[in-house]
Amino acid sequence: MSNGDRTLYCAPMERVRTLIVGAGVSGLAAAAALSEKGDNDYVILEADTAIGGYCKTVKKDGFVWDYSGHFFHFKHPEIEHFLRSRMVGQRIVTVDKQSFVHLGGNEVDFPFQKNIHQLPKDQFIDCLYDLYFREEVPKDDSFKAMIYARFGRSIAEKFLIPYNEKLYACDLGTLDKDAMGRFFPHADLTDIIRNMKVSRNATYNATFTYPEGGAIEYVNAIASAVAPGTISLSETLVGIDRKKRVAQTTKRSIRYDRMITSAPFNQLLSLAQVEHDPSMFSWNKVLVFNLGFHKKGRKNVHWIYYPDRDVVFYRVGFYDNIFDTDRMSLYVEVGFERNAKVDVAAVRARVLADLARVGTVDGHELVAEHSVVMDPAYVHITRRSLEAHARLGAALQEEGIDSIGRYGGWTYCSIEDNIVEARAVVSR
Repeated sequence: MSNGDRTLYCAPMERVRTLIVGAGVSGLAAAAALSEKGDNDYVILEADTAIGGYCKTVKKDGFVWDYSGHFFHFKHPEIEHFLRSRMVGQRIVTVDKQSFVHLGGNEVDFPFQKNIHQLPKDQFIDCLYDLYFREEVPKDDSFKAMIYARFGRSIAEKFLIPYNEKLYACDLGTLDKDAMGRFFPHADLTDIIRNMKVSRNATYNATFTYPEGGAIEYVNAIASAVAPGTISLSETLVGIDRKKRVAQTTKRSIRYDRMITSAPFNQLLSLAQVEHDPSMFSWNKVLVFNLGFHKKGRKNVHWIYYPDRDVVFYRVGFYDNIFDTDRMSLYVEVGFERNAKVDVAAVRARVLADLARVGTVDGHELVAEHSVVMDPAYVHITRRSLEAHARLGAALQEEGIDSIGRYGGWTYCSIEDNIVEARAVVSR
């Protein structure tokens, strides 16, 4: 039989206690947690030809790149120990992050709102004046209103709004005020004034760790705790019968007792034939260029944020400054609306031109490159999506389906958060 353009194979029914959908960090962490409890009765479905999800690593002409910059910020020592103990021989560095905001030819330390004193005098006065006389009560519960109420017009419009509009590729007035949760660098007037005298730029990712072999080494560490033969690559979930607890894939039918899935939540709802309004869920996509050049560029920087609208990218990261290699190695991120048609060649030309214009590239020869479109990239966390996920997610959980991870949870989280959540689901 067929389901649209996807063929469903009527093979003999298989049975498994736990069906895991997705062999990214969340799915693999769930499987590893099951194995730690002595339960190897699970199958992991992965539509791609390799594990890792967006944490895949590309190695080309001596350069090591991830699909995008994936750096680990550990808050749980036991998780860091679990990973490192399975990465014997892998060189791992812990780095004190150095990041900046490039604004109209000037460069200030990140977070921007704590370092407005580094701006030219007239811009600094504008920011400080608007900060002091801001209207502290938000007009609504949106992300944009929160920014204006917390930081005033100048800080909002110089950096926080244009940068996040480039990143999310949407009107920030549609996002929930807590769309970035603990990852948004909050600061009050006292913090900002104090920082003018004593620099305290610590954020959630003030330090990060990174393995020499790329982020995939962390993925491989988790996968080493997964029972052999339980990962099925190039197998896509195409339908779910929630009543019978039967999953249909491109290869077989599987009866399960419970399901743990990191698939995008809106896709899960469609596969499980859950009635919902698709407009409640939106997202952006991000085109990532990994670029390798023949010589070293600037040192002592790990990433730079670009709020200026005449610069096509919103962030540039420097892999070569993690291990101090002798050739400049960048990742460059460009945000798009989810329905946008991405002309990779045209954007590539613009990226190279803008890298030269902002001074990152100066006489550098491009010797290796890679690009990937992440779709979805950042989900849009809105009041409607929060309500819908809470309600529909709870209903699915009652039917034995746990939806986890950044996309399954329709949230903004770290890679470590994914591991913590997967373990909690298994424990429950």
